[in-house]
Amino acid sequence: MSKSKQQTPAYWYGEGTVPAHAQALAAVYARAIALRRRLFAKNLLKSQRVGVPVIVVGNVSVGGTGKTPLTVAIVQRLREAGWNPGVASRGYGRADEATPRWVDAKTSPDEGGDEPVLIARRTGVRVRVDRDRVAAARELAAAGCDVVVCDDGLQHYRLQRDIEIEVIDAARRYGNGRLLPAGPLREPAERGGECDFRVLNLGMGAGEAGFGEWPMHLRVEGAVPMRGGRLRPLSAFSGQRVHAVAGIGNPQRFFSMLREQGLGVVPHAFDDHHRYTRQDLAFGSELPVLMTEKDAVKCAAFATDWDYSVPVNAELPEAFWVALLDRLAAANARAKKG
Repeated sequence: MSKSKQQTPAYWYGEGTVPAHAQALAAVYARAIALRRRLFAKNLLKSQRVGVPVIVVGNVSVGGTGKTPLTVAIVQRLREAGWNPGVASRGYGRADEATPRWVDAKTSPDEGGDEPVLIARRTGVRVRVDRDRVAAARELAAAGCDVVVCDDGLQHYRLQRDIEIEVIDAARRYGNGRLLPAGPLREPAERGGECDFRVLNLGMGAGEAGFGEWPMHLRVEGAVPMRGGRLRPLSAFSGQRVHAVAGIGNPQRFFSMLREQGLGVVPHAFDDHHRYTRQDLAFGSELPVLMTEKDAVKCAAFATDWDYSVPVNAELPEAFWVALLDRLAAANARAKKG
């Protein structure tokens, strides 16, 4: 069952023929992004520094690739290493996207956006939402953050960055390899090769990263009752039917993860950043409702005893963290020299 209103075109990730009008629009889009990159390269459009190192976690393709779990993991590792990170985000889906604001654990998702609120609750660091990512990064630096992590924004060239991390979905990768709207790419696939790190999201499954890619696995400890209570391992739901709710860029990844744990999944896919009401979760049967942590932050106010959040943690090789921290130290040294 799906309640998504915006369907991804089948030809993006399948074998279907791309319509002529989509190919024509993609050609126009290609010229526009190429022109924009040239203007930044020639300094006709200005890229701005904010006084502290900037790490951008983004993707070349549209849709969910696993940026937010990786952002959380990066922030946590930076804090362990003695840094004072802050997170900049546009805050998609909030009621007033034109108004910048600080986000903390108590901010409602309607005001702060689902992903920024989730990051604030998981990490406890300063989070700033603003359509102008340069302004957001400057506010974080002024507040005492010594490194800014951007959740998304790989194409926001006005903010000069020191480290770029591309996140790739292992199952979808670049789809048909075409630019929007003929395919799922925001920029040509070659753009990923320009990034400092390329992280391949393998989810909970097996698989290996390719040359130049870092493997990322998502670890699930269990399901957390949204009304309070002890965490339950997913094995406690094995062999029974559950409603699975996902309003993320790639809902099928969540559904597949639950099925791999032996759950009988009744899927309910919603639009990314969907604003839930209690009626959205009225499925007409008393079965456990398991949802992504991103969806759970928006459903907490009307959760019942049947509702569970399924948080995930990103795990990467230790060598990745060593390389990232080394690169960050070098960027920090450059920033201090002016």
